[in-house]
Amino acid sequence: MCCSFEGMASSDKPEIVDRDAREKDPKEDDKDEEKGGFMDKVKDFIQDIGEKIEGAIGFGKPTADVSEIHVPTINLEKAEIVVDVLIKNPNPVPIPLIDINYLIESDGRKLISGLIPDAGTIPAHGEETVKIPIRLVYDDIKNTYADIKPGSIIPYRIKVDLIIDVPIFGRLTLPLEKTGEMPIPYKPDIDVENIKFERFSFEETVAVLHLRLENKNDFDLGLNDLDYEVWLSDVSIGGAELEKSTKLDKNGISYIDIPITFKPKDFGSAVWDMIRGKGTGYSMKGNINVDTPFGAMKLPISKEGGTTRLKKSKEDGGDDDDEE
Repeated sequence: MCCSFEGMASSDKPEIVDRDAREKDPKEDDKDEEKGGFMDKVKDFIQDIGEKIEGAIGFGKPTADVSEIHVPTINLEKAEIVVDVLIKNPNPVPIPLIDINYLIESDGRKLISGLIPDAGTIPAHGEETVKIPIRLVYDDIKNTYADIKPGSIIPYRIKVDLIIDVPIFGRLTLPLEKTGEMPIPYKPDIDVENIKFERFSFEETVAVLHLRLENKNDFDLGLNDLDYEVWLSDVSIGGAELEKSTKLDKNGISYIDIPITFKPKDFGSAVWDMIRGKGTGYSMKGNINVDTPFGAMKLPISKEGGTTRLKKSKEDGGDDDDEE
């Protein structure tokens, strides 16, 4: 819609001039100009002073960076992650950290997100490392995304938004990102291949457990310790310590020997089946302590209803059975 206004010709209507305006003293016009100029100078002065004060005081935008990511706990159930964020405040006054928003995703899919309100204060002309604790529950991930399998390694991206309130600038959001990889651990399979007698006596027998361990993870495990108990024919023979650390290759099978002592007389008539080399039922339960590229882990081991053989140490045939 267009609107136009037509002007009136000068000859159509006589010009009317106000008497007061016609008789106004020219000196008064000079005073008005001086007054307007003075107010403009005051405004410029105040603005200039404000800028100088701001520059002298040194207000500026804080900076932040992800300095480190810790994994204090990781096992079959969960991973506890701590994100260290270093925030530097160049301002002469403390600034409040209003909120922390975080998100962990893998291949664009959300694994977990959360909000931490009122996360503290960053000191004036100082810095503070803010720790963001995050807990990933593996069952939640596997139930949501069926293609994420136990034993796999998945990529991750951590996104953090720090919301702060800074004088002069107001409320600001500092976005941060960090990428990496995380495991979905899987417990290894364990079997007692056989038990070799080193010294047999009804009072006390010294033997060696020949264990077969299958690592079903896409990463190596450094076996440092075994915490377990073994039952033969429903009779506990206790456990023993690992003599040396062993590497369990990813998606591979390893064999280790564990020395044990037990009393055959505790087994009653079942001991005769052991001596004759017949199959002996066994169960095993405990944990293994391992090192991984992602930190130390304590993984459970268990075997129910297994069958093994007792052999004399001079028999060499058992070693052939262990070869793959």
